[in-house]
Order: sequence, then C-alpha cells, then structure tokens
Amino acid sequence: MSMIRDLRAAVRPSLRPSFRKNTTPYSTYDTTRDPSASTAVVDCAVYRDGCRLEGPTTPTPREAMLEVREKGGFAWIGLHEPTEEEFAGIAREFGLHPLAVEDAVHAHQRPKLERYDDTLFTVFKTIHYVEHAELTATSEVVETGEVMCFTGRDFVITVRHGGQGSLRSLRHRLQEDPELLAKGPSAVLHAVADHVVDGYIAVAEAVQDDIDEVEIDVFSTPAKGGRRGSDAGRIYQLKREVLEFKRAVSPLLRPMQLLSERPMRLIDPDIQKYFRDVADHLARVQEEVIGFDELLNSILQANLAQATVAQNEDMRKITSWAAIIAVPTAICGIYGMNFDYMPELEWKYGYPLVLGLIGAVCFSIHRILKRNGWL
Repeated sequence: MSMIRDLRAAVRPSLRPSFRKNTTPYSTYDTTRDPSASTAVVDCAVYRDGCRLEGPTTPTPREAMLEVREKGGFAWIGLHEPTEEEFAGIAREFGLHPLAVEDAVHAHQRPKLERYDDTLFTVFKTIHYVEHAELTATSEVVETGEVMCFTGRDFVITVRHGGQGSLRSLRHRLQEDPELLAKGPSAVLHAVADHVVDGYIAVAEAVQDDIDEVEIDVFSTPAKGGRRGSDAGRIYQLKREVLEFKRAVSPLLRPMQLLSERPMRLIDPDIQKYFRDVADHLARVQEEVIGFDELLNSILQANLAQATVAQNEDMRKITSWAAIIAVPTAICGIYGMNFDYMPELEWKYGYPLVLGLIGAVCFSIHRILKRNGWL
C-alpha cells in the first residue's frame, strides 16, 4: 500500500526550494482561531509547488480560495461534522453542487463516486476496530465513520463524520512529501483512499482473530457439565459486525476501479495508476470479508447442529430412563389390582421374587441402552 511512497523516495530530489521550507510545526485552524468561535473547520491551507504556504495566521476558506485563484496552487480544507449553516458559505465559495452538499452534511451515505460539473464527490466509509477483553453477545467489534472528498481543479475539501478516522496525521505525512503534493488535489484523494483501505486491512486482521476464537470455542470439547450450542449469540453478533464491515468495503470497489481505469480531467495521470494498487488491496479485503461471512454462516450452522444433537441426546436419556421405570410401574400396577384370585399371592417367596424380577429386567434394559450409547 505504500508503493507510491517507496517509488517517490527513490526518485526524490535532494533539494527543496529553500524559500518554501517550513521549519516550524504545522499550524492548524484550531490553534489560531478564536477559541469561543464555533466552526467545523479543522484545518485550512494553501499548497503551491507541493509546499504548504505559511503565514502569521491560518487562512479562512475564503482567503484560501482567493489566494489559489490569484496565484495558483490548491487549497485543502478539512471539516468535521459541519452543519448546514457552517457548510453553506464554503459550498457557495467553491461552487459545490447542492445534492453533494446535502450528502456531506447529513452523512450516512453509501460509498460512491459522483461527478458534478468540474467536481468529483467521493464517499468513503471508515472502519475502526473496537478493542474488547472478551467477545460477548453484545460486543461492538467495528465502529464506522465517513469521509467525504470534494475534489476540484484547485481545491480538495474533506468532510469527516464520526469520532474515528482523523486525517491530521495523513496531512502531516503528505506535507513531508512535496513531490507528491505537487500533483494537486488528486494526490490528496489518492492518499485518503489509501489511508481508508489501509484501515480496512488492519481491521480485517483483527476480525480474523475474533472469528478464530469463536471457531475454536465452538468445535472444542465442552467442559464436563458444559453445553454445546451456547455461543450462538456471540456468533450472530460477530456476523452482524462483519455485515457492517462488508457494507463499507463492497460498494467502494467500483469507484476505485473507475478512478484507476477511466481517464478523468481532475485526476493526474501519474496518480491514476496508483488507484489501481488501492483497488487491488480493496478487492483483497472484500474477498476476506465475504469469506468471513461465509465462515460465520458455517460456524453458526455447526453450532445450531450441535445444539440439536445435544437436545437429541437429552431426549434419548429421558426415553431410556422412562423405559426402565416402565418395568416396575407395569408389574406393580398389575399386583395393585384388587382381585381375589391372583397368582402367587399366598406364596411365601412371591414378594422377593417379584422384586428380583424387577431388578433383573431393569438392569438388563440399562445394560442394553448403555451399550447402544443411549445412556
């Protein structure tokens, strides 16, 4: 997944424009704005020749747009869960389509790629693995969020929803590679896609461990007195979490294929080929998630079959003991009838003989049933 970075490191020039080099920590919108002001803007910057332009203060989205339109470069604006009012001004400044703006504000969108005039609108589902000490029937395994990207000729706007999937580290990593950022907004779009799919790979590995744990528990020999089939709740909960994972991965494959195969004016040709690498990794994750779903189906069916077998074993034991108890019940019922003329009523050894007969018949039935595995 880091192929583009490895290739870039091999051909990177040893010199950078000295007048662009930034020796101070990257400033963000959060650290320079009025703390009492309410805004969804996390960071806003202008990039020219692959370097971030620094000033005494971080520019507002409008200032960034004016700078880009007058002197070139591109603006990257990051937002977190903006409201309609907070996003309305940015949408007007950059000419974003109302339908895309509505999707970005209200979130809960399916991963997709749409084109509105000279803007690409891409939706990614982010996945975060929720650590847990023990997998239970109510454990949350994966947590989802969303990242939307508006990619234009001279701007990229990222809108993030959810508590996970921060892009700050990604931005800093890109700022250390001016050669890549010089490719423009499409380089940011690729980096976001690469970042999201890398997250999928890590989550898939963690979910695999949970599935292995459940599989071992289901097919291991139960402890004495334990019950098979008691893990159905855990399996079903894990299956629901895998389904949530699948909903994030599967719809994204087609957009990544389009970005890697179809020529687009907004995507730099040098960047487009690397979307193929993202699509390949995404296809691999999709295959794993589909495999998880099928494996959990098999585990759940095996678990239910074990529960059915356990119930059948219980019924056989109950039936066996009922057959044994039927012998003394029948004999005692016969001799409990009030008839004057019944055999052996006056015989001295009649009572012990009947008890012995009951014991012998019950013992024989018990041996036969136990030999056949019913007891």
